[in-house]
Amino acid sequence: MKRTDIKTKAGRYVKIVEWSDEDGCFVGTCPGLMFGGVHGPDEAKVYAGLCAAVEEVVALMESEGHRLPPATAKAKYSGKVLLRLQPAVHRRLVLQAKANGESLNAFLACRLAAA
Repeated sequence: MKRTDIKTKAGRYVKIVEWSDEDGCFVGTCPGLMFGGVHGPDEAKVYAGLCAAVEEVVALMESEGHRLPPATAKAKYSGKVLLRLQPAVHRRLVLQAKANGESLNAFLACRLAAA
């Protein structure tokens, strides 16, 4: 497969580089495509290494006949989430929302946004 095809396919996946206090360096990951990542003291070099690693994973998966997972870049989301809870947890959350003068949806949306 051509290198440009691999780059195009690799570009369909979100790549994240962020500082890790725990590791004391920048860590680059590509959720939805690969576990693990790339790390180092230079943010730009970590990003470049991450891009190369993603391209390698895409090339390897295709050469072994595996289907690539759904792309994560530019994915569209409806904003709706179906969440199944134990009835006791559901009840407790409703009561907490009411105590705050909020609907359950507003209560949960606020908590999830802060997470």
